[in-house]
Amino acid sequence: MDSYGKYLEIAKEIVGEARTLFVSHLGAAPALFKEGGSFATEADMAIETLLRRRLTEATGIPVYGEEQGGDLNSRACWVVDPIDGTSNYSSGNPNCAILVSLIRNGQPVLAVTDIPLMNMCLTGIEGGPVELNGTALPPIGESSPGAQVGVGSVRSPDSERYPAGARLDIMSTLAETDLRPRISGSVGVDFAFVAQGIYEAALSFSPHLWDNSAGICLTRCAGAVVTGPDGEPWTMQSIGAIAGSRRAHKIALSTMKSVAFK
Repeated sequence: MDSYGKYLEIAKEIVGEARTLFVSHLGAAPALFKEGGSFATEADMAIETLLRRRLTEATGIPVYGEEQGGDLNSRACWVVDPIDGTSNYSSGNPNCAILVSLIRNGQPVLAVTDIPLMNMCLTGIEGGPVELNGTALPPIGESSPGAQVGVGSVRSPDSERYPAGARLDIMSTLAETDLRPRISGSVGVDFAFVAQGIYEAALSFSPHLWDNSAGICLTRCAGAVVTGPDGEPWTMQSIGAIAGSRRAHKIALSTMKSVAFK
């Protein structure tokens, strides 16, 4: 764990700089429309440019990001999502975050998830605890009072594997258990809530590493069970993920298998 401490401190400092841009541009209108109907704002591009430049200068490790691509090197690379939940951000919805993680040998080993509009900055290093605003959190328990499960969104531009109908069926089936589905519109926020014990579990339908990587690291640090959506070990190639308490993960995985993999 100590070997990654210096990298985490660097990432925290740089994300702190990015937070200033994030807050000052809140409500930014779409500036770049992408295939499938998603979009980026000027803030997305400015924040990723800052993260990319500063992380590369400080560490010499390549950066792979949502807006500008880059070198996705499984041996070592930074993975960044400048604004996870861009449509939320553009609308002033607080469910949006800056996501940064470091991949080593195909797995995320450290992460920073900053949710500025909720004053939540979560950090973690493989093998260590999750910290919230610098204070270590206890591992998550087997259940939470509200038994809530985050499901990201009903539809996204990358819905080929999990189209809207399948997602609605998954939510409907989950609602028949004692888990209560919640839609935030941000995978990063969902996983951050699991890491804090706010949600008992979260399902990601996203195929993108920049959406999942930081949350995978944080939920593992929190003691959650983390797998791919099919129950197999999560890898960089996994299309989505499930993270949660042992009990909630079992329910969510069973639901996914009965609906999405039937």
